[in-house]
Amino acid sequence: MSENPHGAWRFYLALGLATAATMMLQIIETRIISVTSWYHLAFFVISLAMFGLTAGAVWVYLRSAQFAQKSLAENLASAALGFAITIVLALFAQLTLVSGLPLSAMSFIAWTEFAVVMAVPFFFSGIIVSLALTRSPFPIGRVYAADLIGAALGCLGVLALLNAVSGPAAVLFVAVLAAVSGLLFAGPGAMGLLTRNRAKIVMAIAAIALGNLALPQGARPLIVKGSIEQPERFIYEGWNSFSRITVDRASESAPALWGPSALLPPSKIQQSWMTIDGSTGTAVYQFDGDLEKLSFLRYDVSNLAYAVPGLKKGAVIGVGGGRDVLSARLFGVEDVTGVEINPIFIKMLTENLSSFTSIAKLPGVHFVVDEARSWFARTPQKFDVIQMSLIDTWAATGAGAFTLSENGLYTVEAWRNFMAKLNPGGIFTVSRWHAPGEINETGRMIALAVASLQQEGATTPKNHIFLATAGQIATLVLSRAPLSEEAVTKLEETANRLQFKILLSPKSASASPLLGTIVAAADAAALKAATDGYYLDLSPSTDSRPFFFNQLRLSSLFDAKLLADPWQQGVFGGNLVATLTLAMLVAISALLVVATIVLPLRPALRASGGRLAMAGTLYFALIGIGFMMAEIGLLQRISVFLGHPVYALSIVLFSLILSTGLGSLLSDRLPPDTMGKLVLWAVLTGGYLFALPMWLPQILAHLDSADLLTRAGLCVLVLAPAGLLMGFGFPTGMRLVSALDAGPTPWFWG
Repeated sequence: MSENPHGAWRFYLALGLATAATMMLQIIETRIISVTSWYHLAFFVISLAMFGLTAGAVWVYLRSAQFAQKSLAENLASAALGFAITIVLALFAQLTLVSGLPLSAMSFIAWTEFAVVMAVPFFFSGIIVSLALTRSPFPIGRVYAADLIGAALGCLGVLALLNAVSGPAAVLFVAVLAAVSGLLFAGPGAMGLLTRNRAKIVMAIAAIALGNLALPQGARPLIVKGSIEQPERFIYEGWNSFSRITVDRASESAPALWGPSALLPPSKIQQSWMTIDGSTGTAVYQFDGDLEKLSFLRYDVSNLAYAVPGLKKGAVIGVGGGRDVLSARLFGVEDVTGVEINPIFIKMLTENLSSFTSIAKLPGVHFVVDEARSWFARTPQKFDVIQMSLIDTWAATGAGAFTLSENGLYTVEAWRNFMAKLNPGGIFTVSRWHAPGEINETGRMIALAVASLQQEGATTPKNHIFLATAGQIATLVLSRAPLSEEAVTKLEETANRLQFKILLSPKSASASPLLGTIVAAADAAALKAATDGYYLDLSPSTDSRPFFFNQLRLSSLFDAKLLADPWQQGVFGGNLVATLTLAMLVAISALLVVATIVLPLRPALRASGGRLAMAGTLYFALIGIGFMMAEIGLLQRISVFLGHPVYALSIVLFSLILSTGLGSLLSDRLPPDTMGKLVLWAVLTGGYLFALPMWLPQILAHLDSADLLTRAGLCVLVLAPAGLLMGFGFPTGMRLVSALDAGPTPWFWG
C-alpha cells in the first residue's frame, strides 16, 4: 500500500465506502426483515452484523502470514469484491428463506440458515476493516476516523436510498458501493488482467442493480410472514424508510370493520386492502362523496366516541386508508385533520386512489404528513375529539422485550400532549386489541389513562373514563375533564343499543375487579399497588420505559399454569413467543460464536501470551460492550423522541459513529499516553454517559414540539460528546497493544 498522499486519500475513501456499505446494509436489512418476518428482529440483524465483522477479524488473526502488509492492497481489494458478491448472493438467498415459522426444531434450523446467510457479507466487511486498522501504514487514528465517518454517512445515505427504491433494490446498490471500494483499494498499482476482471465484476453488479429496477417484478421477497406472497394481486407496491405498503385489487365484499356490532345490517362494498409490511392492514372503501353509503361505520365500536354530542372539530392519528377520517365526517365532525407519518398513505388517498375514493375532496378534510406527537405539541389548534384507532400492528404486540416498533404514542407524556390539545369537554379515544375472554389485557391502556389524568391533577379518574368492547377490540373514551352526565348517558345508550360490552363507566360498576381497582386509583402509589402482582405488567408506560406492548413479566416464564392457559392467544402469548424466539436466537448466536470464534482462537491466543491476550481481550470487550449498551439505550429513547425507529437507527448511529470517528482522529493529536490522561479520559467518558439520564429527558420534553430537523440536530449535539469521548478508546488501546505485540490486534478489533 503506497504511503504517498494520493494513496492515502484513495485508501481512506475506499475504506469509507466499504464501511458506509456495511452500515447501509445493516439498516436496510432491518427494513426487509420487518416485511418478511417481524419488527422485533431488528436488533438480531445488528447482532448478526457484529458477529460477521468479528468472524472476519478472527480470520485475519488466524491467517496473519497470508495477510501481510506488503499484500495489503491486493487483500483489501479481494475482500471488498467478496463483500460485494456475497451481498448479492445473500440477498437472493434471504428472499427465499422462511423466517416466520412457529417455534420448533425446524424453526431453529431455518433461523440458523438465515443467520449464516446474513452474516457472510459482514464477514468480508470484517476482513476489510480489520486489515485496514491493523495492517495499513497510515496513522491508526486517521484510519479509524475514515472507517467511522464512512459508516456515519452511510447511516444518513440509507434514508435517501430507501425512499427512492425498494429494500431489495437498495441492497443491490449497496453491493455496487462495496464493489467500487474494491477498485479503489486495488489502485493503479494493480493494472492488467486483475484490474480488468475486477472492473467486469463491478459492472456486472451494477448491471444487476440497474436491471432490477427495469423489471416489472424485480428482486422481492417470495415468502412474507411465513406465506408465499402473490404480487399479481397488487395494484401498488411502495417502499420507503418507514415500511412497505401494498394495495390489493378492489373487490366487492362485506365492509371491513374492526369491532362490528352483532346488529350490523348485511351489505357489500367495493374495497381495497392496504397492507403494511406484509401483515397488518386497513381497508380503503370505494367512496364517491356520499357519506351515507358508509353508514356501516356507525356499527363499529372504534367509533363509539362519536356518540358524545357537540363534536365539531376533530383529528385522526394515523390516517391509513382513511376510514377514521370518513367516520368523523359521517358522524358530523365538520373539520377533520388527519396526521400521518408515512407519506405513502397520503399519496395513495390524494393521487393514486383518488378516483376510487374521494376522501381528499371532502370539505373540511385536511392531511398532514408529520409525526403525531410533535405535530400536536406544535399546533395551536384545539379539538373536540382526537381519535387513535389500531395504528400499530398485532406484530408489535408480540414484539416482547426486544421491540423496535413504534411505541412513542403510548406513553404518559404522549397522552398528556394529546389531551392538552382538547377543547373543554373534548375527548381522546383509543382502540386496541385484546384477547377474547381476557378483558384485563386492557389494563395497561387504562393504567396509562389513569396515570395521564393523575399528572393533570385528576383525583377521581373513573369519572373521566368510558370503556367498551366488541369482539377483540376495546375502545377507550377519555376526557381531560370529568365526562358530563349527557356524554355518559349517550355513550351507555349507544353501547347498549349496538350490544357492545361496557367494561368501565362513571355511572356503573366495573366489569372486572382489577380494572375497577386501577380506575379508582387516586394517586401514583395507589396505581402502582393496583397493577403490581398481576401476571401481566399493566404499569403505565413512559418515555423512559416505553414498552407498552411488552406485558410479559419474566417471572411468568416459570409459571406452569400460565404456560398452559388458553389466554396465550392474547398479548401474553405474543410476548411469550417473542421471548422464546429471542432465547432461540441467542442460542443460535452463541453456537456460532463458539464454533467460529472461541474454539479457533484458543490455541492462537495461548501462543500470543496469556497475560496480553487476557488483558487486551478484557479491555477491548469492555469498550465494545460499553459502546453497544450506550447505543441500544439511546436508540430506544431517541426513537420515542424522533417518532419512528428508522429515524433513531439512522440519526443515533450517525451521531455516535461520526463523533467516535472524530474522537479517534483527535486521539492522534491528544493521545492519552500517561496514566493521568487515561484516568481523566475514563472519568469524563463514564461521567457524561452516567449524567445523560439525569438531564436529557427534560431537554427532550422541552423540544417535543420542534420539527424533525431541529429534533435530529439536538440528538446530534447531545450524542456528539459521548461519541467523541468513546472514540479515544479503540486507538488508544491499539497503540498500547501494538507496542507490545502487533500479532493479536485483529482479534482485539473483533
